[in-house]
Amino acid sequence: GDTKRSKRFLDNRAPKLIEDVKTAMIMKGGNTSQTITQALKDIYALKKPNAVLYKKKNITRPFEDSTSLEFFSKKTDCSLFLFGSHNKKRPNNVIFGRMFDFHVLDMIELGIEKFVSLSDIKASKCPEGTKPMLVFAGEAFDTDNEHKRLKSLLIDFFRGPTVSAVRLAGLEHVLHFTALEGKIYMRSYRSLLKKSGCRTPRIELEEIGPSFDLVLRRTHLASDDLYKLAHRQPKALKAKKKKNISHNVFGTKFGRVHMQKQDLSKLQTRKMKGLRKRKGGVVAEDQDGQAPKVAKVES
Repeated sequence: GDTKRSKRFLDNRAPKLIEDVKTAMIMKGGNTSQTITQALKDIYALKKPNAVLYKKKNITRPFEDSTSLEFFSKKTDCSLFLFGSHNKKRPNNVIFGRMFDFHVLDMIELGIEKFVSLSDIKASKCPEGTKPMLVFAGEAFDTDNEHKRLKSLLIDFFRGPTVSAVRLAGLEHVLHFTALEGKIYMRSYRSLLKKSGCRTPRIELEEIGPSFDLVLRRTHLASDDLYKLAHRQPKALKAKKKKNISHNVFGTKFGRVHMQKQDLSKLQTRKMKGLRKRKGGVVAEDQDGQAPKVAKVES
């Protein structure tokens, strides 16, 4: 029985064509503040059920030594992590990171300058496990390399399960990230679908928290080669390139169709009652528009 169980466990951990939903481990360092403790709890609430929140302190510094994180990552099969700590040099510090093959791929450290908790904003929240819509504003996310990686990391961290379709009412949680003058502003909204008098509802956003004003601190970014390797897709998953099909930035599919020239004389048009041939004669106008002659028609 035991060998079967361990084989099942190892098979479950092995690389898969379509990987499981990424799980995040959320932990705090040796020293924390009230802000950090609450911030970690709030982000855990956004991530549930795909997260593990550790209650105990972990005396580790990810930027100096990441072996402890890698150990926990292997133990819990988590490929994302959030680490919170607090000291004089780096107050209210959070590190978002991701693993590749149980080793740290990327980590980015942010300082919390202003924080409003989920519980501080009195508004009804989204149900647990709601897949958020992620919005990134600010040109730094497209131009600056560190911000590009941060964007990629935040998408990985918050996107939730991959689904083929979402019902309209399920699009109720919006996470908005703004990059402005070296700071990152994270806001969380619930989208309310209001009556608009037509089929498309009017949408209002209500802030539900948490809200963070963050400042970029240290970064540990994977080399471009390792980053590419981590993004490599198995051959079996790669879609075969189809001719004459393109996609725009939103993933909308466009196809180009080549058609032969149509012979319009063979075109089958709609048969109208009024144009049916009657038995007997059909009135046909002469080419020069003179008085009609009666032509005999076989039917």
